[in-house]
Amino acid sequence: MISSSTVVNSVVEKLRQALARGQWRSGDMLPGQRELAEQLGISRPSLREAVTVLETLGLVRALPGKGVLVLEAEAAALEPGLDTSAAASLADVLELRYTLEPFIVGLVAQSANSQDVGQLRLTLMDMREALEADDSEAGVRAYIAFHEALFALTTNPIFQSVVQQTGNALKQSADMLRNSPEHLAARLKENEAVVRAIRERNSALASAQMRQHILAEGARMGIPLNIPDEHLHP
Repeated sequence: MISSSTVVNSVVEKLRQALARGQWRSGDMLPGQRELAEQLGISRPSLREAVTVLETLGLVRALPGKGVLVLEAEAAALEPGLDTSAAASLADVLELRYTLEPFIVGLVAQSANSQDVGQLRLTLMDMREALEADDSEAGVRAYIAFHEALFALTTNPIFQSVVQQTGNALKQSADMLRNSPEHLAARLKENEAVVRAIRERNSALASAQMRQHILAEGARMGIPLNIPDEHLHP
């Protein structure tokens, strides 16, 4: 059985290559969802996820009620020093994480070896030690280190241009984490569930556990997230 992350990954790559060779140029609109999904032989939910990834990469922009606009080819994604996280709200940070991290951990679950899993577990041990020592600053550092270790394990080259942006966004949320040290135990438990799924090479479960973790982060902070309906009602 092919996992949903594998399907979306394949579609992202196909569309990225089509954009790179000029099948659709800057200012063009992509074909409608139904037509494009039929051309690619995938479901519309999978297509929507792929478009979300391309939008995060800066290649397209979804215009409500109009369709998907093609932007300047890879310029936004590849421009050196580009960093919009400084102007982002905490909701923006969590929505970015919700878009990327479940997909990334799904890929990691397919490729991680025992050494990779061991490295992730070491960061979780640091988090547990910080919890037991009641050291909130160390807990924040360990939490960020865990997620950065996940980013580093992705083998998909198209994510390399956005992993740094995600890391910047996660670091921006550090103040939010420092202001809620009482939630470290819950974060640890949720991240442990992610690692168990990765160790079992269960891509779908790893992605689902990460989605639940980020939704829980939003709930703990009282931040409502703009999440597609099919994710909220599986």
